[in-house]
Amino acid sequence: MILLLIIFLFPGFIRAEETSGKALESEQTVEEKTAAESKESEQKQEKYGITGEVAAGVLSAYIWRGQEMTRHGVVIEPSATIGYRGFSFSVWGNIDARPYSAGEDKHSAHLSETDVILSYTHKFGIVSLGAGYIYYGLAALYPGGTDLLDAQEFFVTMSVDTILTPTLTVYKEIDHYHQWYATLGISHTFALHERVGLKLAGQISYLKSEDETTYPKFDSDSLATTDRFNNFHDAMVTVSLPVTVTNNITITPLLTYVFPLSNDARYEMKARGLQGTLYPSDRDSSSFLYGGINFSFAF
Repeated sequence: MILLLIIFLFPGFIRAEETSGKALESEQTVEEKTAAESKESEQKQEKYGITGEVAAGVLSAYIWRGQEMTRHGVVIEPSATIGYRGFSFSVWGNIDARPYSAGEDKHSAHLSETDVILSYTHKFGIVSLGAGYIYYGLAALYPGGTDLLDAQEFFVTMSVDTILTPTLTVYKEIDHYHQWYATLGISHTFALHERVGLKLAGQISYLKSEDETTYPKFDSDSLATTDRFNNFHDAMVTVSLPVTVTNNITITPLLTYVFPLSNDARYEMKARGLQGTLYPSDRDSSSFLYGGINFSFAF
């Protein structure tokens, strides 16, 4: 799918790859520009100490860790972040424009989730280490429904500033849904233009439940068992086109594909889907394709 996207939408990029000298020169130019901007950002941070970003995404679905959280309408996901010398404070929300229920009811737009994230990151050469806390304020998936229990997580992360930027993150839920969730991601941005990139990113995950009542393993009929989930979970592949409009404004169209990494994950993702059928095993595929566009303003 990614290759077809590149071939049909960006033939100039393929030709550039064939003329490796020009491609390398272009990529070096972008890398030098990025390095200069990064250095400028670091200098500003050293001078003023505070950085920030406000952003909003408009997407065709909200899929969280392989779970279908929306179904019929687009979602709007606003966020705001303030950073100070490695510390970061963020607020993120999900607004469902057309909440789904198993019946024929139609609902107006609804704020289904508000997250608060605190974190700290420190760089040791090419290695960045970080830790943080997330509070998930969860509402019902549609107005009038039963609110979900809020959740809390601690996490640690490590990334290496080298080819593909490998990043390992481990989350530990401490409130109601006792589990460990680990992700390993990679990404790379190809230069299409000095202000346009083609970013390819991938991520795999592993989930280990510590409570069979709140996070059980599901059988082949997608029915809960008395065992705990302990297996590879979901994978995610994203293709995006970050466009730097100005030094502060970035617009990023994106397309994401999410799919299970094991049969256990497939049964579980079907069970937690929103399709209103009598038997969970008859629900739609446990794989999801969605896309949209993100807008961000950094200062």
